[in-house]
Amino acid sequence: MKEIKRDTKETSICAKLNLNGSGKAKISTGIGFFDHMLEAFAKHSLIDLELTCNGDIHVDFHHSVEDVGIVLGKALKEAIYPINSVERYSNAVVVMDEASVECALDLSNRAYLVYAVEIDGKVGEFDCELAEEFFRALVTNACLTVHFECKRGKNRHHILEATFKSFAVALRRALAKNERLGVPSTKGVL
Repeated sequence: MKEIKRDTKETSICAKLNLNGSGKAKISTGIGFFDHMLEAFAKHSLIDLELTCNGDIHVDFHHSVEDVGIVLGKALKEAIYPINSVERYSNAVVVMDEASVECALDLSNRAYLVYAVEIDGKVGEFDCELAEEFFRALVTNACLTVHFECKRGKNRHHILEATFKSFAVALRRALAKNERLGVPSTKGVL
C-alpha cells in the first residue's frame, strides 16, 4: 500500500492506496459530495483508498479538492510506474440516467488533460468547476493522459458522478494485466 502525505498552510492530507485492491474506501475530506465521488472512484477502479484531508474549507473547497488531486496523483504515479504487462490504453463510457460521460486514458507517463465537461453551478455545496481542478492536479501528478467528454446530461450530480466513474473504469481497464505486451511502448520504456 502506497502512502503519501502533504502538509501546507491550507491542507493536511494523508492517502494510502492499494492499486490491486477490491475497491474499499475510507474517505474523509469534510466535503460530502467529494467524499462520495472518491468512494465511487475507489469502488469502480477496484483501488483500495484511505484518504483524510483537513483543509481550510471555511474559506472554500478549492484548496482541499486540488490538493487531494495532487496527493492522489502522486500515489498513483508511484503505484503505476514503471509499467509492464498492462493494457496501457483504455476508455469507458458511463451513463447515469440521462447523463453520459466518456473517459479515454493512456498510462503515458506524460501529463495531459482534455476536460470537455462544461457545467456550472453546484451539487450541494460543491462547485462543479472544482472537478476539473481535481482532475488537472491528479493527471499532472500521476503523469496520465486523460480526455473527458460529456456526451449529454442535465443533472449536475449525474454528470459529475459519471465523470468520476468513467475515469475509474478506464483506469481499471488500462491497468488490466496483459503479459504478451511486456512494456507497452515501441520505445521500450514509459
